[in-house]
Amino acid sequence: MSVEETIRKMAQSAKKAARKMSVLNSDKKNEALERIAQKLVENASKIKDANEKDLDYGKEKGLSDAMIDRLTVNDAVIESMATGLRDVAALPDPVGGITGMWLRPNGLQVGRVRIPLGVIGMIYEARPNATIDAAGLCLKAGNAVILRGGSEAFHSNTVLGLIIQDALRETDIPEGAAQVIPVRQRDAVNALLVQEDSVDLIIPRGGEGLIRFVVENSKIPILKHYKGVCHIYVDKMCDLGMAEEVSFNAKVQRPGVCNAMETLLVHQSQAESFLPKMAKRFIGAEVELRGCPKTCRILTEAQNATPEDWPMEYLDLILAIKVVSTMDEAIEHIAKYGSAHTESIVTSDYSRARKFLRQVDASVVLVNASTRFNDGGELGLGAEIGISTSKLHAYGPMGLEELTTTKFIVFGDGQIRT
Repeated sequence: MSVEETIRKMAQSAKKAARKMSVLNSDKKNEALERIAQKLVENASKIKDANEKDLDYGKEKGLSDAMIDRLTVNDAVIESMATGLRDVAALPDPVGGITGMWLRPNGLQVGRVRIPLGVIGMIYEARPNATIDAAGLCLKAGNAVILRGGSEAFHSNTVLGLIIQDALRETDIPEGAAQVIPVRQRDAVNALLVQEDSVDLIIPRGGEGLIRFVVENSKIPILKHYKGVCHIYVDKMCDLGMAEEVSFNAKVQRPGVCNAMETLLVHQSQAESFLPKMAKRFIGAEVELRGCPKTCRILTEAQNATPEDWPMEYLDLILAIKVVSTMDEAIEHIAKYGSAHTESIVTSDYSRARKFLRQVDASVVLVNASTRFNDGGELGLGAEIGISTSKLHAYGPMGLEELTTTKFIVFGDGQIRT
């Protein structure tokens, strides 16, 4: 069977399964999630063996240390995946919830009810745990999902897909409700992107190149998760100790993820006192610093930043630093170079915090906190399927509610329109 035919059959199977998923009760969905969680733990050795093949492949391909970190599946990751599924099972089921009801003058009762999106195609890179996160969220929200991970995680995702299918079969849920594409060829992505008769939404999650490829080739609506060029602005009125801790965490705690800080903006009144101590910590953590002329005059260790550095998503231990004369300059820099992902200010002034929150356009804007908190779990949504940097139909972390939409329901007693 050709790749195109394989994907077409998977899409048709998903569409059929989605009809059953849309009316499945919460207990049944939760049972399936618990069964997948059990099987992950029971099959830990099999998952890790498959992951070793992917790690060998990734190293041969020269993947960065940050990408290898995202690719690695160990006992802690497996336990985290299982826990994540159980957390999703414990969340309220959004499907069927009435979001409003009102009475019209003619006696009609009009309301909205929350329903699944239908069939979701998920295209992502590395991070095999994304396979489980996406499957769990889509199932709980009553959707069917087709999962296409990166070639670097092929063996891990294949095993995870088989575990999901076994769990669905054992709980009498159609296997078409959650499928992992079983081929490595890139043609599979092209084939998925033209299944507009069966697939309702495509969610790409990965590097900018992947997102642009999907946008340019899809016949299906896309919820975009573009790059994370995230900033922290250290204001002229702030606790510098707090600014140091927040900035260090945002850059170093996990540099290879989309909510890591890529550019540090510092008010000129704080630069002389803040940057030397901050730079010492960064350099101790092997962070390469690239600065504007003012930064480089203060930090002889910093390289001169080029115009290409400001819009760059490094996903690595590299940081751009710019000294700004005003908050307005910081906000303008973010507007020009940011990616609408995550932006943060460290300030002790309430009115300046409010101004930053109001004027900065990003899916999450924080005050006195690390950019690393733009995450569904950290924001109380449970797991997430991704972070949307487009505004239709969701903006920011996509949890269960963002994997549904609403339809109108109307109750009458014989009304006709005149």
